[in-house]
Amino acid sequence: MKSASTDTASTRRDRDRAAAERLFPEYSGGRPLRRIVFSEAEIAARVEAMGEEIGAHYEPGADILLLGLLKGSFVFISDLARCIRRPIHVDFLVASSYGAGTTTSGDVKLLYDPCAPVEGRHLVVVEDIVDSGTTLNRLMGALAERGPASIEVCALLHKHVAEDLDWEPRWVGFDAPREFLVGYGLDHAEDFRHLPFIASLPAE
Repeated sequence: MKSASTDTASTRRDRDRAAAERLFPEYSGGRPLRRIVFSEAEIAARVEAMGEEIGAHYEPGADILLLGLLKGSFVFISDLARCIRRPIHVDFLVASSYGAGTTTSGDVKLLYDPCAPVEGRHLVVVEDIVDSGTTLNRLMGALAERGPASIEVCALLHKHVAEDLDWEPRWVGFDAPREFLVGYGLDHAEDFRHLPFIASLPAE
């Protein structure tokens, strides 16, 4: 039997998701929605908890640098950084796999390299979603060569579909369903990044 508190939390979650579903047409211009996956309130509560976990993980005086992987992490990292109640620095990077024609070379091209120095610092690479893990694997290897004191991954969403993920995130917000997700930084052809919640789109 569920406790009253569990029932209350479930009811609140359902109410928040229903409210988000009613708002979706305003954000989307009438484009269809499959369902609300995580409401604004669910995300806020989980991000606050992750910020507390990250802050508690490191020793006092640790030099912590959050590196947001753009574009998808921009909303997540802005909220996460404000939930880490200790001194931190924040920078960003943009990475892309590239190669001739349609074949990926297996290299990572940094389209924007972080300005902040990396050597000797505790890096937290902030990712919106871990899917195939290909770019993340190669990016983390490249960052590790720069001599950080430590390097960890913090992901808002994890699909658990990567077969050869070398750098498993230490902090994960939510296990993600195998659906096409948008909102809270995630996009579809640059649409929907501004949604305050995470939704899934109908299969095409």
